Amino acid sequence: MSAETVGRYMPAVVTLGDLAAMNAADPNGHRYETSPEGVLSVMPPPDSEHAMIASRVFAWLIMAGWPAEQVLQAAGIRITGPAGDGGRIPDLTVWRKPPPRGVWSATDGLLAVVEIVSPGSEAMYSVTKVREYASAGIGQYWVVERDSRQTVTLHRLVGDAYQEQARMPLSWLLQTAPGEHLDTP
Repeated sequence: MSAETVGRYMPAVVTLGDLAAMNAADPNGHRYETSPEGVLSVMPPPDSEHAMIASRVFAWLIMAGWPAEQVLQAAGIRITGPAGDGGRIPDLTVWRKPPPRGVWSATDGLLAVVEIVSPGSEAMYSVTKVREYASAGIGQYWVVERDSRQTVTLHRLVGDAYQEQARMPLSWLLQTAPGEHLDTP
């Protein structure tokens, strides 16, 4: 489908319902997200390296005792801002208790968000999402880069902003206990 075709049918304001429909209808697996200000982002489908990183972190949390109902892959979260609601789809989310069923969960009870950097969208993770997730009150934000070490940066919310707590290779993180970095389930 061409950009012209998409643009012809794009609503003036994209709601979370529109966003859910776009995600469901895309035959190529793109992720559609919006900021609370209404900026639409289209992320490429995850490749095999991205999926492998997500699986490794997911398995690490599950093996450490986190219930599968509290560690979710690609679950939509509602990011509320002064201009309205946005919708983000982090690679992994870790919850205090299972969130209510739905496409866009509120961030109440959301302990941590894990994002795996997609090539070409580094600024989205280091500027935009760090600001949005902090303003939503999410306690921790982890970013996994796609460099040779798969560097993980752990941010903890202090006041209304994130502070970097640690930076390490993914292989090192996965040899520690999640409780060293994350509140236990």
